[in-house]
Amino acid sequence: MSRDKNRKVYVVGHKNPDTDSICSAIAYAALKTKITGIHHEPRRAGQLNEETQYVLEHFGVKMPRLLSDLREQIKDVELKEVEGLKSSVSIRTAWEKMQESNIHTLPVTRDGKLEGVITIGDIAKTYMEVYDSTILSKARAQYRNIARAVDGEVLTGNEHSYLLSGKVVIAASSRILMSDFINKDDLVIMGDRKDAQQCAIDVAASCMVVCQNAPISDHILKQAEEKQIVIIRTPHDTFTAAQHINQSIPVKYFMTKSNLVTFKLKDYVDDVKDVMARKRFRDFPIVDNKGRFLGLISRRRLLNVRKKQVILVDHNEKNQAVEGVEEAEVLEIIDHHRLSSIQTMAPVFFRNQPVGCTATIVYQMYQEAGVAPDPVNAALLCAAIISDTLMFRSPTCTPLDEHTARTLAGIAGINVEELAREMFNAGSNLKGKSAEEICFLDFKQFTVNDTVFGVGQVNSMSADELKEIRRIVEPHLEKARTAHGLNMIFFMLTNIITESSELLCCGPEAREKILSAYDLPEDTETIMLKGVVSRKKQLVPTLVGALQQ
Repeated sequence: MSRDKNRKVYVVGHKNPDTDSICSAIAYAALKTKITGIHHEPRRAGQLNEETQYVLEHFGVKMPRLLSDLREQIKDVELKEVEGLKSSVSIRTAWEKMQESNIHTLPVTRDGKLEGVITIGDIAKTYMEVYDSTILSKARAQYRNIARAVDGEVLTGNEHSYLLSGKVVIAASSRILMSDFINKDDLVIMGDRKDAQQCAIDVAASCMVVCQNAPISDHILKQAEEKQIVIIRTPHDTFTAAQHINQSIPVKYFMTKSNLVTFKLKDYVDDVKDVMARKRFRDFPIVDNKGRFLGLISRRRLLNVRKKQVILVDHNEKNQAVEGVEEAEVLEIIDHHRLSSIQTMAPVFFRNQPVGCTATIVYQMYQEAGVAPDPVNAALLCAAIISDTLMFRSPTCTPLDEHTARTLAGIAGINVEELAREMFNAGSNLKGKSAEEICFLDFKQFTVNDTVFGVGQVNSMSADELKEIRRIVEPHLEKARTAHGLNMIFFMLTNIITESSELLCCGPEAREKILSAYDLPEDTETIMLKGVVSRKKQLVPTLVGALQQ
């Protein structure tokens, strides 16, 4: 599989991330970067809980940035890099640049910021639409641009000054008629007739365009200099010169500057395609947050969009994955849960082991690669195992998990029991949190047939604290269930010391299913599940079995 060395691969856990999904993502990203040379960036798929925040702060690790959507964005598309035009350049210059770059749209910028766009259609208007003879002065055409438009040269006068008033006229009549329609400040197109040239001088025209490289006497040149009249000599005939002269108009006169359709790098390709379908333009400008022009994008370029590359850790359930995962290129899945619903377009490296924590697998992969984790990553992996196994009390914990955690603690120079106590205290410190926040701190969603259910969990060493959490969360569960479109919600209040969980149920048949699954009497008031502390190994499999029957 070819990968662009400049691209990065995201390593991310599940939504409502726990300590394992965050710490495993960080440590695995570090390992992958080291052994591949490709930048692997750890990300989080949701807000961190108190326990995970404590772990990261305790070991001085920066919180991973949020990854909320894996759909392609404009930043995944190769932009057409085009230099912006100044608004004062001529239509002729814009046209030449379009031909040179084989492009139909050019950005008009000032100090890097987008002012407008000029298109081939805008330039066509200068020929197809009838304008009055004062358009050059209205548009403040510069004399050097006028000379360029007619392939001419400025013989006298200030080429940097502008035609500010007057009209464009062709001197093809008798001197008597000419003196009636040529006025002061006009631009006069003429041939080699001496009387026409003298007439333009006499009425103080602003500019004389002399065609077919006709001779101009020193006498005329001298008078023009005295009166500061610009003389341009062109090889073209009067018809061609008149036809081309509008090309000297500055682009600002024809460019689109209001209601510009622009996009930003963070915009999603799907949304951009929808907008493009409703607009007539071929190319669209991309700007940053400060309005600076970055490049152009076309419909054709969107076909070559690069999918985001991602490694999933600690989950393989579509409901738990970052939005848009089906549009991403999933490279690997490292997990320790039941096999579920993530589908991939191509074969992937999939590693799933029946251990208590993804971090245990990640450390195995460090060993297999012959790479020793640094003390910080060792500490993070150790904390993840402590968290996921409730410090080796959970039935999900295997001898390998405990052995790995103790080994990592040695590398990191930490005391497992001490760290566990601090982590669990931090995790159950929910002061100031709303019922909604507590409910979804550690929450996972599952699908069985047509039933979608969620399981939240709070671990604590204090029975009083669990009682207080129950008081806050229980009245909110029905609202949370309907708001998140779930059939059922179960909430585990797990006491780490007594190794038991009180279960709150919400939704049609939720309570009945639990009573049936655990063979409890129908008149049971408080559902207390002794020995049940693991959502993954003890609650979810039992629930799935009950729902499948």
